[in-house]
Amino acid sequence: MAAKYANPGPLGLFGFGVTTILLNFENAGISEKTLLNLVLSHGLFYGGAAQFAAGMWEFATGNSFGATAFTSYGAFWISLAAFLWAHQGGLFAGAQEIDMFIYFMVWGALSCGLWVITFKINKALVVVFGSLVLLFLLLAIGEYSTGVHKAAGYVGLFCGGSAIYTGYATLLNETWKGTFLPIGPYAAPAAANSNVEDKA
Repeated sequence: MAAKYANPGPLGLFGFGVTTILLNFENAGISEKTLLNLVLSHGLFYGGAAQFAAGMWEFATGNSFGATAFTSYGAFWISLAAFLWAHQGGLFAGAQEIDMFIYFMVWGALSCGLWVITFKINKALVVVFGSLVLLFLLLAIGEYSTGVHKAAGYVGLFCGGSAIYTGYATLLNETWKGTFLPIGPYAAPAAANSNVEDKA
């Protein structure tokens, strides 16, 4: 009898979404800058390790997209938190504006590629990844503009919120066995063990 795996998608989406929201409260200038220390801890464990683990579990379910996305963004949060902490601890100098511009643009390009794929999955993920692409673009430009950086914060709040919605809708629909919160699937799942992210 084949092993049956739980859907790790909601965990990955929650880890990504909650951490993104927390960071962007600071980017938008809504919170005090001291929130960043809490965000970094959160980024290491929930946005980082938990999301990374969700990506590993997606491999077992046969979901290549979920495995790639969650593992990549989990590693992103771990690397970003580690870099900022190491800089604050004086281990090495911080990055220059052009360095962060390149960093965000590269992640934006990767996110754009993943966004294209979501048009074959569901509309909720199209919104998540579309807003993520915009977020990285604004963060890159925001290295040279305070106003754009603040605007990026509000886009980040929307992006994180959309990820939480998608994760909660997936979990709710799966647990209650129905479509209670829509995610707008584009096609029926190809296999029985496909994630609920692909379902109505």
